[in-house]
Amino acid sequence: MGSLSSDSKVESGPDLGNIKDVAVIGAGISGVVSAAHLLRAGFNVTVFERTGVVGGVWDYEPQPDRDPPFPNVRPPSPNWAEVEKEGLSSNEVALIHGPPNPCYAGLKNNIPTPIMRSSLLQWPEGSEDLVDQKVVHQYIKDIAHIHNVYEKISFHTRVESVSKPDGDDKWTIVTSTLTRTKSGHTLTKRTWKFDAVVVASGHYHIPFVPDVPGLPTWKRLFSDRVTHSKQYRTPVPFSNKTILIIGAGVSALDIAKETSHLGAKIIQSRRESKYDVLVSRLPEGVERVAMVAEFIPDTVDGESKSQPLEPGQAIPGKVVLEDGKVLEGIDHVIIATGYITSYPFLGDLEQPLTPWEDADEKVLITSDGYITHNLHKDIFYIPDPTLAFIGVSHLVSTFSLFDFQAQVAAKVFAGQAQLPPKSIMQEEHRERKARFRPGDRFHSMFAAEDAYIDKILNWVNRDLTKAGVDPLPGMDEVWKRNYKVFQQRLKGTSDS
Repeated sequence: MGSLSSDSKVESGPDLGNIKDVAVIGAGISGVVSAAHLLRAGFNVTVFERTGVVGGVWDYEPQPDRDPPFPNVRPPSPNWAEVEKEGLSSNEVALIHGPPNPCYAGLKNNIPTPIMRSSLLQWPEGSEDLVDQKVVHQYIKDIAHIHNVYEKISFHTRVESVSKPDGDDKWTIVTSTLTRTKSGHTLTKRTWKFDAVVVASGHYHIPFVPDVPGLPTWKRLFSDRVTHSKQYRTPVPFSNKTILIIGAGVSALDIAKETSHLGAKIIQSRRESKYDVLVSRLPEGVERVAMVAEFIPDTVDGESKSQPLEPGQAIPGKVVLEDGKVLEGIDHVIIATGYITSYPFLGDLEQPLTPWEDADEKVLITSDGYITHNLHKDIFYIPDPTLAFIGVSHLVSTFSLFDFQAQVAAKVFAGQAQLPPKSIMQEEHRERKARFRPGDRFHSMFAAEDAYIDKILNWVNRDLTKAGVDPLPGMDEVWKRNYKVFQQRLKGTSDS
C-alpha cells in the first residue's frame, strides 16, 4: 500500500490575511445586519449608502425613480458623469445620484415575520405574520440603532468603483458624496482602502423591461400610460381602469390586489414559469392570459412624439398575444417583469455582452443580468474571498437567511472558519452550473434553504469547534417550526 511522501502537501484554503477594515455597500437589511455582525466581531466597518436612510427597498418615497429604457434587457454601462450635466437642479442630481427604491405605499412582507427576522432583534411583541412597510422599515432602523450601525454609515454616498490591482493587498473604493448647500449642492469624490468588501446592494435597482415588438413605440407615444412596476406608488391613478400587467411575480400580485379594490379590471399576461404566483392567489375577476407578442398603436400619420390622452380615453391600439388573442381598450400597461442584477462599481467583473454560458472563472455578472457567477455558497467571490456578497440568494426567508450569511462572512473574515481550497470551490461551482437548466433560477433556494443552512453550519461549526470558539446556533426552533409550514405551502402541499 502506498503512502504520501514527506514533501506532499494537502491544498489548503485561501489565506485571507489579517482583515481589520471592512466596507459594506448598502444599508438595506443585508447591509445593516452585515455591519452589525462585523462590528460585534471587532472589525472597523464603514457603510456606504447612496440614499439618506437605512432600509433599502422598505423605505417608501412618494417620488418614484426615473423611467428605465424600453427595452432594458441587460446590465447597463454606468454613466457616473451624468450627475455633472449642466443645467440639472439639485433635485434632479439627487434623483440620479441616489435613486428611490421600488417601495410602494401598500407594500407588505410576503414572508411571515416568524421566519423573516434577524438574530439581532425580535419583532415587537404581538406582530402579525404580515405587516406593512412602515413596520418593516422601523424594524431595520431599530437593528441599526441598537447595534451602533448608524454611526458607521456614510449617507448620500454612492460607490463608483471597487477594485484590487494586481499585487495590491487592499481593495480601493472610489465614492461620490452628494451634499446639499444653500446655493445648490456639491459632489465630493474620495478614495478609500479596505481589507475586505461586503456587497449588500440588493437586486431591485435596475428594472428589466422585455424586448417586446411595439412596446418602445407605445412607451414613446403614451409615456404616462406605460410604466415599470418600480414606478408604482399607489393604486389611486388606476381606479376603474383597465390594466394590462405583464409578469406573474409578487409585485404583479400586489398591484392587482390594490388596484382591483378600486374597481380596476386586471388582465395579467405572462410567460409560464414554475415560479408564477398561483392563479388562486389573484383577486377575483383577474384574467390571466398568454404572453404579449406585439403592441400595435393605431396609425397616426407623422406622429412620433408623445400623444397626450384625455382622461378616460383608452390607449389607441391593440395588443396581440402569443396565442393570437387580441386585446383592446387598455388604459394602462404595467411591466412587472422584475429586475436586472448589476454591480456597476465592479468594473470589468461585469460583462453585459457575455452570455452566461461563456462566463469565465473571474466574471461576476453576464448578459442574463441574474446570475452572480463565481460565488462560493452565494457569499464568497472565489478568486478573492475578501470580496463577499450578502443577499444574492432568491426565494428565501430574506432577513433570516441574509443575517445568517452575514454571520458566516464575519467568522470567515475573522479567520475562525476556513474556506475550502480554491480548486474545490471552483469545482463545486462548475457542478452547480452543470445542473442548471433554462427556466430555473440559479440562486433560488425554493423550499430548500434549511438544507443550505445545515451544510454551512456543518462546515463552519467544525472549524469553530477546532478554534475553541462558540458554534453558530443557526435558526432557532420557532424559525424551524414555522419554516416547515411555509415549506409545505411553497411545495403546494397546503393552500396559501
